[in-house]
Amino acid sequence: MARALLHCEHLRMLTLTDDLGHLSYVVAGEGPPVVLVHAGVADHRMWDAVVPDLAERHTVIRYDLRGFGESAPPTGPFDESDDLRRLLDHLGHERVRLVGASWGGRVALDFALAHPTRVHSLAVLAPPWRGYHWSSEMVTYDEAETAALASGDLDAAVRINLDMWLRGPARQWEDVAVGLADRLRDPIRTSLVNQETVGEHSRGGATGDVAVVSVPTLVGIGKLDVPDFQDIARRYAAELPGATLVEFPTAAHLIALEAPAELVSVLGPFLER
Repeated sequence: MARALLHCEHLRMLTLTDDLGHLSYVVAGEGPPVVLVHAGVADHRMWDAVVPDLAERHTVIRYDLRGFGESAPPTGPFDESDDLRRLLDHLGHERVRLVGASWGGRVALDFALAHPTRVHSLAVLAPPWRGYHWSSEMVTYDEAETAALASGDLDAAVRINLDMWLRGPARQWEDVAVGLADRLRDPIRTSLVNQETVGEHSRGGATGDVAVVSVPTLVGIGKLDVPDFQDIARRYAAELPGATLVEFPTAAHLIALEAPAELVSVLGPFLER
């Protein structure tokens, strides 16, 4: 496939429809399948800058989780691991390389626990840890977002999330690449609008010890990310058998947005394993 045809603006979103609504997804390239699962403050477009390179050697699948991007919010109980399984069944892929960012990383881990035979390898970028004891800074962020939403100030809630997840605690806005905040505003707004509905209907992820995940695993973390997530990344790297920890010096929480070239240079060889 010619490289020009891989640019994301030329790809048409497709849908998988069920009795809970629909999941939107997009596919590019040819080769062994790779699934990219977006962060909880983004949608499938967060991967735009890495898809052209990955699609030169792989079939790259991206989708919007329920209530994010172009996927409908759920209308009843749902499980994100089951959604991913159904999407893979729909596309005819039995085993995939799985890459997840932030909440998408946790979805990827849950899928690996629930369906271990369907995961060839796993890369998780700044995933949360279930039951983690969050710092006072994270609690303050959560309280600020909750207060903004309770008062109906959606714009304030969006700004709070941009400050936490894009700018991060270690720098000023002038240190963030121009245009990234504008790219994230709409995805964050959509996620916040649907947040209550998604939380109400989510059945939670798979349970189990991540130490049983036996596939090759890469754990990525931005060195400018929230300290809690830096600690969690090291914990995953220690708990997941044979995991490799990779730090991205110029990125905060959203590595694929801030350091796509560096991410591709790491993911490329890893996905060939």
